[in-house]
Amino acid sequence: MSDLLSYEDYQALAASLTLASTAFIDGHFQPAQAGATFASVNPATGEPLAQIAACTARDIDFAVVKAREAFEQGRWSKLHPAARKAVLIRLAKLIKRNRHELAVLESLDSGKPVRDCATVDIPETINTLLWHAEAIDKIYDQSAPVGDEAIALIVREPVGVVGCVLPWNFPLLMLAWKIAPALAAGNSVIVKPAEQTSLTALRVAELALAAGVPRGVLNVVPGLGPDVGEPLGLHPDVDMVSFTGSTETGRRFLRYAADSNLKKVVLECGGKNPAIVLDDAEELDLVAAHVVNAAFWNMGENCSANSRLIVQAGIKDALLSKISAHLRDWRTGDPLNPAHHLGALVDAEHFTKVCHYLDTLAAGEKIIAGGERSAGCYVMPTLIDGVQPDSKLAREEIFGPILAVITVGSVEEAIAVANDTDYGLTASVFSANGKKALRAARAVRAGTVTVNCYGEGDISTPFGGYKQSGFGGRDNGLHAHDQYTEVKTIWIDLSDRAPEEAVD
Repeated sequence: MSDLLSYEDYQALAASLTLASTAFIDGHFQPAQAGATFASVNPATGEPLAQIAACTARDIDFAVVKAREAFEQGRWSKLHPAARKAVLIRLAKLIKRNRHELAVLESLDSGKPVRDCATVDIPETINTLLWHAEAIDKIYDQSAPVGDEAIALIVREPVGVVGCVLPWNFPLLMLAWKIAPALAAGNSVIVKPAEQTSLTALRVAELALAAGVPRGVLNVVPGLGPDVGEPLGLHPDVDMVSFTGSTETGRRFLRYAADSNLKKVVLECGGKNPAIVLDDAEELDLVAAHVVNAAFWNMGENCSANSRLIVQAGIKDALLSKISAHLRDWRTGDPLNPAHHLGALVDAEHFTKVCHYLDTLAAGEKIIAGGERSAGCYVMPTLIDGVQPDSKLAREEIFGPILAVITVGSVEEAIAVANDTDYGLTASVFSANGKKALRAARAVRAGTVTVNCYGEGDISTPFGGYKQSGFGGRDNGLHAHDQYTEVKTIWIDLSDRAPEEAVD
């Protein structure tokens, strides 16, 4: 999909947008019941975009009632699978038709470069909806081998009312990762977008209604975490919550489930992901291109970013030279300019956090590229050498454009350093020796390991983490459908014999 417009076109489109800013519940836009709002701010300029409805537990209660009503009445949950499939395909087509508007909305709201929104996020959002839509009428239930005197059916049923709590780094794509399988399974959904990035979720909810998703089936309730996320997690009539965000907040949802109705919880949390480059790696220029993309795509605001470069000493200098050369092509500036690869960090608070790491380097750590920052929440992509495995640069999730370089002497040391973390989301291994690369990939404890490239797999492969990077399930692939369903056994007795009497 060739979707890049000119800088002037994007500016004109941004000036003409009408922004949805209130909650979307039961098929209608409506203000927060308490009447409060909060500002959605363009991080690139610091200017407010809209006053968003600041919802509270009262709004969550209302959304849950309407979502449950829709579910029990079967407006969506009891539709024929082919009918649900057709609606989701129509939604994907509407998103494609409105893709330029959505790309600009996403860029303004989050600081993401519009080139990424247009060429990655929007196409992948569409693909996710289409993939799960097509899976709806192709997933079969089962019959157990129980002999001739019974039939045992093993069937999937929708969980019920699902809460989807989104991060701010990929608002549209993470929305699709969650609502596509949840709606495909027949659930009613309540979305809590990140307070920094509510605009595209509200617009998609409006498009979903136009596509034929019945009222009450897809609701978007914006607001702050304690006011919306917490009551959603604690609500006794919410059957499941799927959360993507920080590990710290993910822990809270497990507590909310324990303190309420033991609802199902699926978490995709943080990462401190390694890129292991062994001394037999070939085509170092290509390796460097993958490392730069892995570390700095989306300004490093990516849970799967390879923020640790673990490189064998023999090729370190040559690799860092090529990485520095590639960094010169990654231009930073106005996110609406499609010539820019990097935009602004999501808000001033996060900008301050990332800058703190640059201002508090440990002994021996040296910035060898980047390090500059400027007004408008801009931080240049930064390469820091001399990082030790126990440094905070190597252990804490910075979530910014900072790549920490750790030098090792052997494959065994590289694996040990890679696994010396609380996280286990993704990793990459670069080696010309296929057997060595596969052994390293098997040894690294992470949910997705790429070999001689950076990536997250695709929509057909499950995505999630080991250790504190994940809990309870996986996004993407057919595994995502499993987490939005309950499994039921239906036992049918075909025998003519009376039940045996109990023996004393």
